[in-house]
Amino acid sequence: MGILSRASYVVRSKINTLLNRAEDPSETLDYSYEQMRDELQEVKQGIADLTTQKKRLEMQKRNLEDNVEKHNEQAREAVEQDREDLARKALEKKKSKMSQIEELDGQIQELQNTQDQLVEKKNKLQSRIEEFKTKKETMKARYEAAEASNRVTEAMSGVGDEMNDVGRAIDRAEERTEEMEARSEAMDELQATGTFDDALSDGDEIDQELQQGRADREVETELETLKSDMGKAEADPEPDTSGGGDADLSELDEEAADAEVEAELEELKDDDDQSN
Repeated sequence: MGILSRASYVVRSKINTLLNRAEDPSETLDYSYEQMRDELQEVKQGIADLTTQKKRLEMQKRNLEDNVEKHNEQAREAVEQDREDLARKALEKKKSKMSQIEELDGQIQELQNTQDQLVEKKNKLQSRIEEFKTKKETMKARYEAAEASNRVTEAMSGVGDEMNDVGRAIDRAEERTEEMEARSEAMDELQATGTFDDALSDGDEIDQELQQGRADREVETELETLKSDMGKAEADPEPDTSGGGDADLSELDEEAADAEVEAELEELKDDDDQSN
């Protein structure tokens, strides 16, 4: 595996790790829980805003009720002063204020109904959040236990990401070791055949061919000598086995054979000296 391949593998491993973390149920559950809490907070804020509007209408209603009482007093005082025109005017204003009060009562009641509904939804949502929180913690505990058990199993079986990394590292080391051993054997073989000596020697191609020619001539000379010696041995007559001169002939033959052996030995020595 080359450097780029190993770098690509490392990058893929990091990406897979990030993706696995993104798919972590614990983080997903925590995120969902926070989302529900945000929704609950928005509901509470809505109830607070609604209550504020209702309180503002109730204040307006009280002000109108005070005006109605004031107009009642104005009408009575105007009657006492025989000012029917003023009494009529005060009563008209009283009626207008009472109409406004009636309208405000309707709006306040609508706001109250909406508030009651929101409070009920808020209570239900809060109960669901508390229930979800309990389930969330239970699921997180189960997931973490399963994850720990899975890591132990992967480590024992050697199928986890870390063990895969170790296995690939061992394979790469083994490949490099085998490659280096093969290279070492090849170097030894080239050294034994003299390839390095030829490459490093100062002699050129002509010197090498001349040296090969001398070696060939030496082999041919030795071959001719062997052939000549074998031919002489075949040409010698067989000794006469009858008569009293057998002992002399035998001695002569032995002396001749010894002389030939000595001559051949000396010739071999000369050839060996010349080759050296």
